[in-house]
Amino acid sequence: MRNWPKELEQLRRIALDSGLNEESKWGVPCYTHQGKNIVIVSAFKEYCALSFFKGSLLQDTHGLLEKPGENTQGARLIKFTHLKEVLDQEATLKAYIYEAIEVEKAGLEVTFKENPEPIPEELQLKLQENPDLKAAFEALTPGKQRGYILHFSAPKQAKTRISRIEKCIPQILEGKGFFDRYP
Repeated sequence: MRNWPKELEQLRRIALDSGLNEESKWGVPCYTHQGKNIVIVSAFKEYCALSFFKGSLLQDTHGLLEKPGENTQGARLIKFTHLKEVLDQEATLKAYIYEAIEVEKAGLEVTFKENPEPIPEELQLKLQENPDLKAAFEALTPGKQRGYILHFSAPKQAKTRISRIEKCIPQILEGKGFFDRYP
């Protein structure tokens, strides 16, 4: 696995040169403007990336932004596999960062789909059986609820869906989202 050290350092420099503040969030460098998250820099096995929290609101005049996953609503990223790509696109990357800062300054928000996925029948039954679980699930943010719904809905077999739900009950009762289990 490549760690992408040169590419990541260059992306870091670009973010800092754009006037952003560097913080560590979710174990990766996060760049903020007046306390608001703008971009993160991260490394994956096949590429490193500059990810925009509200990337769906950017114009993307160069067609660089990609959805990180099929269920992603607001975030967008730009992938890199060579330092030359980062260097060649530096001016464009800064323009995207400046636009993202302006989006934040303007107070623009991503419009998220409300309950885009149906609650699986197995979860509905568990919520009916356990009022504490129902209250805890309903107290979760919409994004955390959606994370669980996607996780529980993925398997084709009911027994696998039930097993996933059972494993996550303690976490839901603690008010944690599906992805909160990762440091």
